[in-house]
Amino acid sequence: MSKDAPVDPRGPRFSAWITTAILAVVLLTGSWRLLAAQTVLFGLCAFISLKLNPWGHVYRYAVQPRITPTSEREEAAPLRFAQGVGFVFALVGTIGYATGLTALGVAATSAALVAALLNAALGLCLGCEVFLLLRRVAPALARPQ
Repeated sequence: MSKDAPVDPRGPRFSAWITTAILAVVLLTGSWRLLAAQTVLFGLCAFISLKLNPWGHVYRYAVQPRITPTSEREEAAPLRFAQGVGFVFALVGTIGYATGLTALGVAATSAALVAALLNAALGLCLGCEVFLLLRRVAPALARPQ
């Protein structure tokens, strides 16, 4: 697993808007193939590098040069964890749709859609928040009583 550099927080929000659109299309069409492609993208970003996200490249080269620069940066580890959470939900959704368990596909895809929309619209990354909570709780759990 590579160590990604801190990122402009507007990039993940931009990516979340595109992810929101993709997941909405999946819910409208029931396309397990489109959801499988999103699952692969989540997996690449979570387990290899955020640099593999094509929407990040679109942001960096097409959007970022046209907006006011910012010095604000966000650590990559919480973002990668969030991509891992998205991977799990998208994988469960893909399995659901592909095997005819449509309700499972809809439920898992809907959960991923809500998380992506919260990130896109409000800047609230649920996976990032869980990562930070686990980081605070884990050292307390590891200490001997």
